[in-house]
Amino acid sequence: MALKEPKIVEGPWKHRMDSQVTSSRNKGTLFNNYDNPWKTWSFPGLFDLLKLQRTFIFGNNSIMRPPADKPELEKNLPVLKPDWTTQDGGGMELTWLGHATVLVRFDGISVLTDPVLGNRCSPFSFAGPIRYREAPCSVDDLPHLDAVVLSHAHYDHLDKQSVVDLNKKFGSELRWFVPLGLRNWFVKLGVQDVVELDWWDEERLPQHDNVKFAFTPTQHWSNRGLHDKGSHLWGSWCIFGPKHSFFFAGDTGYCEAFKEIGRRYGPFDLSAIPIGAYEPRWFMKPQHVNPEESVKIHQDVESKKSVGIHWGTFLLTNENYMEPKTKLEEEIIKQGLTIEDFFTLNHGETKCL
Repeated sequence: MALKEPKIVEGPWKHRMDSQVTSSRNKGTLFNNYDNPWKTWSFPGLFDLLKLQRTFIFGNNSIMRPPADKPELEKNLPVLKPDWTTQDGGGMELTWLGHATVLVRFDGISVLTDPVLGNRCSPFSFAGPIRYREAPCSVDDLPHLDAVVLSHAHYDHLDKQSVVDLNKKFGSELRWFVPLGLRNWFVKLGVQDVVELDWWDEERLPQHDNVKFAFTPTQHWSNRGLHDKGSHLWGSWCIFGPKHSFFFAGDTGYCEAFKEIGRRYGPFDLSAIPIGAYEPRWFMKPQHVNPEESVKIHQDVESKKSVGIHWGTFLLTNENYMEPKTKLEEEIIKQGLTIEDFFTLNHGETKCL
């Protein structure tokens, strides 16, 4: 496995740059370019897909479905209208907009992650996973943004209409940070300022010389259609300001990458870490963490505070819709942490740190 020497990063923050890191792996084949270098990775085969389909058809799906009773949904997962009128007071401010979409503001910058504010995460407007909790706002409601970071191209993390709407509202004022292989997809939509990065690449934010973005590994995969699996990369994002740091884990299975990220860039003041879409484990484990593994990521990257994302919005897997929150709270207690160390938010809720 090829190893890349770390790049030295200037800045007032303290990076521990003495560790080597795992590079992305590109096989160079026509239909499967990028692949995971981790021993913990395996991609499901046809038999696995058929077995998974059988569990959806013959399993007890009522266990995982959100209740049809709207008052119960409102009680368990209320949707709040975001309020961005308050100042951050020099700290960090994070708003959960559902699934993996968060808006984080700190050190004079405002960043949106994995923009999905549409009703479905699907290539079709008439089929595919639909929100059981509506988006707390539209693109028009968003405050000023400086940047968007994208973890990968799956439909529950990249919504074409949301990109079009964001580009229409902000245009060249907004910088898009995307994985290798995805820049042309955005350019074809008319997006003007797109930077694509490889794992461990770093880039400054225009007009903010003291802010840097680093693209870091995850264990996942990426595609938009039937014939583009592996043609673009996937990963996580580290964002460093002069006073604070933020880690966005995107979508991932558990692997050694997070210890590498922690050694090189940690500690982080705040992280957004997936906690849902993990059952059945025999199928989902390589690509989606469960709450126990989410806490491991929190510890590996040395995060001071973390928020649970990637749950409570779309019905994608077999666990009960509220189980990620419950299991996370149980694991937090086991690890001697508190709900202030690794918390969850309601849709549209803002947390100030």
